[in-house]
Amino acid sequence: VQLQASGGGLVQDGGSLRLSCAASRSIFSIEAKGWYRQAPGKRRELVARITSDGSVKYADSVKGRFTISSEPAKNTAHLQMNSLKPEDTGVYYCAVDSRDYPYVYWGQGTQVTVSS
Repeated sequence: VQLQASGGGLVQDGGSLRLSCAASRSIFSIEAKGWYRQAPGKRRELVARITSDGSVKYADSVKGRFTISSEPAKNTAHLQMNSLKPEDTGVYYCAVDSRDYPYVYWGQGTQVTVSS
């Protein structure tokens, strides 16, 4: 299974982007889908996560600005990012947690750059 992340780009401070993550085929026994980001010189961090029963979790830094959603029938997940800030700059990765091996699938990442 491959995850394809898209929707990144260059946007000005205060702008919006919508990221999408599409799986090449259905993934069974999904526990959660998530978005992570990694800024230059920093560790990868969780941005948002949605479980199979609809529970969501956001990093404190993005609460109220980002919204994660999932479309199980289309094997996709999205991250709507509003009021973007320069500190949101980084490579954004999507991930799917599964109860079955290999337990975690990662996408290839999409670059988000927010200019001040």
